[in-house]
Amino acid sequence: MSLARRIAALFRIKIGKALDRAEDPRELLDYSYERQLELLTKVRRGVADVATSRKRVELQLTQLEQSSTKLESQAQQALAAGREDLAREALSRRAAVTTQIADLQEQESVIQAEEEKLTLSAQRLQAKVDIFRTRKETIKASYTAAEAETHISEAVTGISEEMGDVGMAMQRAEDKTQQLQARASALDELIDSGALEDATLPASRDDIQAQLEAATKSHDIEAELAGMKAQLSASAPPPSLEAEEMPAVPAAEPSKEPPEEESTSR
Repeated sequence: MSLARRIAALFRIKIGKALDRAEDPRELLDYSYERQLELLTKVRRGVADVATSRKRVELQLTQLEQSSTKLESQAQQALAAGREDLAREALSRRAAVTTQIADLQEQESVIQAEEEKLTLSAQRLQAKVDIFRTRKETIKASYTAAEAETHISEAVTGISEEMGDVGMAMQRAEDKTQQLQARASALDELIDSGALEDATLPASRDDIQAQLEAATKSHDIEAELAGMKAQLSASAPPPSLEAEEMPAVPAAEPSKEPPEEESTSR
């Protein structure tokens, strides 16, 4: 295959694919239906023109028949008046009119047959157009439903172009969020371990001082908690007489764990 033929074949293939993507079957069906309506209109117009010609021939026949009757009457009157020459002339004209009447009757038969043929063709075409219209609407409805179902399926599965862009944007947002969260967690660990300093703290503050302050703060809290417990024990009400008369309950074994206050003071 020559280079020119290969280029031409490739061009036809590309054009065919482009037309297939751009073609909408619903528009094609509507266009075909419009063309059929135009053809049906032309056929009906032809039937009307033929019917008009037939009517014109019928009018001419009526006029010629009236003229033939009149000439026959004139010939009889001329013969009664002794004018044989006028009677002969009237009969001669009547013969010519009779010939014209015969020709027009033949034309009328041909025109009437053509009118009947066109009328039958128009009726058949009308029936085909009606069938095509019903079929067209059915195909359009099926195509619209299939197109909508395809779009919904593409949207649900995420393979459509719009949903694909949305999915990619969400994935990028999730990746960026996870990256920021990991960075924040790593920075917190570095600050807690002392590898990095908190920029909001004074410049002279070091990690040893921070640990000493944390231990002092914990000791102060334990001392305050021990004082609050001592106050609660001092303010407790004395036991009532009824409680003294009740049988003694065996004392529970002392706990081997050191008291909380002693452990705190230590």
